[in-house]
Amino acid sequence: MLGLLGAASLVSAAVPATANSGYDVQPWGPKQAAPVGDLVDLEGQHWSLPALRGRVVLLNFWAGWCEPCRAEMPALQTLAARESERMVVLAINLKESFDAIARFVQSTGLVLPVVRDVQGDIAKAWGIRIYPSTVLIDTEGLVRGVVRGALDWAGPEGDRLWQPLLPPQRARKR
Repeated sequence: MLGLLGAASLVSAAVPATANSGYDVQPWGPKQAAPVGDLVDLEGQHWSLPALRGRVVLLNFWAGWCEPCRAEMPALQTLAARESERMVVLAINLKESFDAIARFVQSTGLVLPVVRDVQGDIAKAWGIRIYPSTVLIDTEGLVRGVVRGALDWAGPEGDRLWQPLLPPQRARKR
């Protein structure tokens, strides 16, 4: 089971969002348990958060009808490819049909694992109400926060959010 976050969110303390940034970082409450469950992607691969310990995990909640979601997807894919040894990005689609998701994947060349949230239960369990939203989970399996809104995950702005999720000695290596 994923642990609970301490009193302050490492990520939100390190990166205060401004009104002009297009996103904000919500801390994960110290008494807020992280949902634990088996996620299955479109290829049938099972993903378990406890099994991903040792790597940063980004759970990106998105939908094809959401323009900011579509706009940030290439940067998420670039980041996931660049940091594949240290990170896993799971793209969790909200309530769209398999065919609609498959068309999006084909038209964009998306190679991230895509999990289909058929009824919105996964998003509800994580408290997601704004799209896109990305849950930040550190290498110890601790949820550190939720980024609400789109940003360039492959650039310096994204690096400032995910690199603090690495152990201190590994964060500096590139």
